[in-house]
Amino acid sequence: MANIPEKDMSDIRTLRLSSERTARTYSGYIMLLVLLAGLVVMTTGIVALANDYTGIGPIGSVIVGPFVVLFVLCGFYFLQPNQAAAILLFGDYKGTDRTTGLRWLWPWLTRTKISTRVQNVTSERLKVNDLRGNPIEIASNVVWRVTDTAQALYDVDDYQKFVVVQIESAVRAIGARYPYDDIEHLETTLRGNADVVSEELRGELQDRVTVAGITIDECRLTHLAYAQEIAQAMLRRQQAEAVIAARAKLVQGAVSMVETALEQLSAKNVVHLDDERKAAMVSNLMVVLCSERDTQPVVNAGTLYQ
Repeated sequence: MANIPEKDMSDIRTLRLSSERTARTYSGYIMLLVLLAGLVVMTTGIVALANDYTGIGPIGSVIVGPFVVLFVLCGFYFLQPNQAAAILLFGDYKGTDRTTGLRWLWPWLTRTKISTRVQNVTSERLKVNDLRGNPIEIASNVVWRVTDTAQALYDVDDYQKFVVVQIESAVRAIGARYPYDDIEHLETTLRGNADVVSEELRGELQDRVTVAGITIDECRLTHLAYAQEIAQAMLRRQQAEAVIAARAKLVQGAVSMVETALEQLSAKNVVHLDDERKAAMVSNLMVVLCSERDTQPVVNAGTLYQ
């Protein structure tokens, strides 16, 4: 497939072949009264003919009445809340009716119903290489709805399939834009900055589906993990990095504690230590504070020099 320049892709995303407008339709309840009136007239004509009254009125009502009733019946339709109907005249878009309840329009106009309710799609788990080239598995949940019925029906072939394909494309683009994790917390990552990544995913997806009259309400990552082939290796790496970070924190705290101990011993004149004794004391305290095991005290019966 040939590469499409980014500028051309932007033009495609913002292309608007159709735009929703309000259609001219009528209340079905008024036309229901017309239908009842037609039935009454037709019934009256039939009763008159049955009583041997052969005037022009009864004959005309019997002949014309069925056509009127059929004409009115063909124009009825109804709309539920958050449902719309796109109106066409021989393939020409005439507008969209969003008024709920019983509706009526001329029988030669065709109508296509479309739901404007909020819909929910969870993408499949996709394997993507993150910014550092590590294979990861990622999936998202997208909440979307149709806001322009004309674009959804006539600018794309199947708007629901179009949304699914664009979700996959946007997830791949965002997954490759950030690293999975950063132990030093200096970068925006997929795991550590879920809100930022989700908002950028929503914006990326919104740009892609605008051409179909779709509005993206929310995007959230539902699955994020290293691919199976590197999961164990990356887990060991994370564990090693966590141990190093914990050791660094432990040493930093131990140095601070030793420094405080020496300062207080000197300030209170508890003991006077020369440089060699200070070095020995610092060594012992660092061993005690940084050791993973419980230390065993050793009683020195002599001196430091014997």
